Amino acid sequence: MEFVSTLISAFPIVLLIWLMTKKAALPSHIALPIIALLVGIIQLFYFQTNIRLLLANTIAGALSVLTPISIIAGAILLNRILAFSGAEKVITAWLNSISTNAVAQLMIIGWAFAFMLEGASGFGTPAAIAAPMLVGLGFKPLKVAVLALIMNSVPVSFGAVGTPIWFGLEALNLSSEQLLSVSSQTALINLVAGLVIPIIALRFVVSWQLIRGNITFIFLSILACTLPYYLLANWNYEFPSLLGGAIGLMLSIVLAKADIGLKSVDNDLPKGEKVPFKPLFIALFPLILLIVILIVTRIEQLGIKGLLNNNSLWFGFDIAGTYFSVSQALVLSVEHILQTSVNWSYKALYVPALIPFLLVVLISIPLLKMSAGTVKEAFVDTGQRIKLPLLSLIGALIMVNFMMLGDEQSPIFLIANAFANVTGDNWSYFAAFLGALGSFFSGSSTVSNLTFGGIQLSIAEQVGLPITLVLALQSAGAAMGNMVCINNIIAVSSILGIVNQEGNIIKKTILPMIIYGVITALVGAILLFSMQT
Repeated sequence: MEFVSTLISAFPIVLLIWLMTKKAALPSHIALPIIALLVGIIQLFYFQTNIRLLLANTIAGALSVLTPISIIAGAILLNRILAFSGAEKVITAWLNSISTNAVAQLMIIGWAFAFMLEGASGFGTPAAIAAPMLVGLGFKPLKVAVLALIMNSVPVSFGAVGTPIWFGLEALNLSSEQLLSVSSQTALINLVAGLVIPIIALRFVVSWQLIRGNITFIFLSILACTLPYYLLANWNYEFPSLLGGAIGLMLSIVLAKADIGLKSVDNDLPKGEKVPFKPLFIALFPLILLIVILIVTRIEQLGIKGLLNNNSLWFGFDIAGTYFSVSQALVLSVEHILQTSVNWSYKALYVPALIPFLLVVLISIPLLKMSAGTVKEAFVDTGQRIKLPLLSLIGALIMVNFMMLGDEQSPIFLIANAFANVTGDNWSYFAAFLGALGSFFSGSSTVSNLTFGGIQLSIAEQVGLPITLVLALQSAGAAMGNMVCINNIIAVSSILGIVNQEGNIIKKTILPMIIYGVITALVGAILLFSMQT
């Protein structure tokens, strides 16, 4: 009976992948709502789920779209402001003055800069900021989208100031020593994968010949981020990506300006003229301000993070057993939806939408001397770009809620248990793929760790594997799953104005994710061997 339940649970996911990757692929804003409806029907008629619980999860899923869509809207709006004001052209000219070498530009922005942004914020912010900058330099949007998704994997385990580790594994009641062990092993796995994954990402944009000619710079830029990242992860699980990325970004710029490891080719353009400081500072100021705000609002010790997450009640009211409330930090909450255990909340000041994106936009408009007409055009363009992603994300989030209904008999847990039962003692080779599955569904490595951390720990205890190693494999897997995560693909596509290419992007990113998984399994096997000898 459990075998049949597992097959039925897996069927909607297989169908979704086929619908989005077949020759005449369905766009995500059609495919995802269809699959959400199918999973709902399966829950109602096969798993006999209470219809009120299904409706409550439908409401919660639809409300949950506010988090990703507000971030996407904020990122698009800032990008449009920079583009329409002319600031983007100034930034492009400055980047060309550092290096016109395509590989150098891709590594500085697509790798090191995005690495740092992931460490500061997560939530899809790296692709939202870095990807449009690369398009502004002349790279093709679809190729940039694929590169951004693949590159933004290694730093994800410690994204948003380490949230996937310290919050994602919080429910497991690990000791501080165990958490640091998970942190260290995760960073080591990602460091090794990082020697390969950025090169694969580059190949989607430039030729092997160009990569080979600049391989020294590529490895120096990679290691400039990942070595500090690994060293930091041995004593702290909050700052590896943030500080590793910042160090790597500075070193990569220095290396590029000195042409270290870069090979000139016939079609290389001469470096652009030096951009005067004042217009450059004004053009860069929105991005600098954005990064500063992200950092100061994410580091707990500064106190601002606590203020933005303050759950102290401001006001609330009850309607037919459903409780609506707003906290003093504007955390919007709906509890006991339709008198069930289903809840929803939105941290209006902490989710990177109002702060920093909208705040930076409002400060930048007078600074960049934009006319009312241009500002209106930027807002209208933003609204047009988020219409279809809104439908896609509603479908995706309702589907995720339905897949997780049923606790240990939920479709997602049945699929996970089937993996574990098939692999047995060899689980360490496959643990990362369960983490990736969680990210594929939920759009978040933190949610993947929250969802599967417990089952990974249980499997490790059952088959006698080291708990910290299995959780490190889960954490690395959740990071690599970012490449194929539907939410992330929708987000970067909408920001870059790419229409109906989600299935095509998944087909391109699935192989790099599998390669990442193989590397993770091999490093895990070596770590396991070293622990047993």
